[in-house]
Amino acid sequence: MDESRTSGLLNVLEGKNALVIGGGGGGIGRAITRALAAAGSAVGVADVDQQRADEAAAEVAAAGGKAVSLTGDVRSRGDVDGLVRRAARELGGLDILVTVVGGQMAFVPPAPLHETTDEDWDLMFDLNLRYVAQALRATLRVFLAQGTGGTIVSVGSITGIAGSPMQAAYGAAKAGLASLARSVAAEYSRDSIRMNLVTCGAIATPVAQAAQANAAPDWIPMGRSGSSDEVAVATVFLASPLSSYITGQSLVIDGGATAVGPFPIRQAEIRTP
Repeated sequence: MDESRTSGLLNVLEGKNALVIGGGGGGIGRAITRALAAAGSAVGVADVDQQRADEAAAEVAAAGGKAVSLTGDVRSRGDVDGLVRRAARELGGLDILVTVVGGQMAFVPPAPLHETTDEDWDLMFDLNLRYVAQALRATLRVFLAQGTGGTIVSVGSITGIAGSPMQAAYGAAKAGLASLARSVAAEYSRDSIRMNLVTCGAIATPVAQAAQANAAPDWIPMGRSGSSDEVAVATVFLASPLSSYITGQSLVIDGGATAVGPFPIRQAEIRTP
């Protein structure tokens, strides 16, 4: 991780316990795990791959932090509930939930809506929305029983705030995620429980790079893809008291991609000689 990005966040989560569920051991989830630990939180690292979870937890421990490795499949309701219970038990309580796993390219091929199969539609909702709702319900019960509030951050996508050609199911699920955050804000703010999204554009994860090996980010005003560390720092901000009056919102991390419209304009075309 780029330490210059995290130096200003030291100790903002001191004494907190966090669960990173779904992909906590790799990609964006791994970066979020490191950032939460660097900010002072103990972290439960949940991943479907036990080796990845173990490696992420060991990395935190090697840096002087506290982490526990958890394994489960977010497509299983029993696994999701169990992961939340185990994290709260092994960490001594739970203050932060971060839901990570999602996406399309790694799971189903792009297809027009009329050719999208029932199986692909269901998988997109399972991986991008349903498990988040399941994790939320389990975590809200923990937060309410503790009586000390809590914060929730979910990794979203700009696909959920714009049209999604060839990936309608993915876009619909991510749009539902944003609505879910607003509902949590409306229902639980008086209980000192907040939920927000980090809404990502093009992020240079290994999966994204493999899927778009030849894609140039010329449609992004900043001219590059974002990094997992940039998403991680934003996640720490939303999970911490630094954002104490922010809830039900989507923090867009896209290099300006959604700021351009209705027609993409290349940077070279708007610069004066």
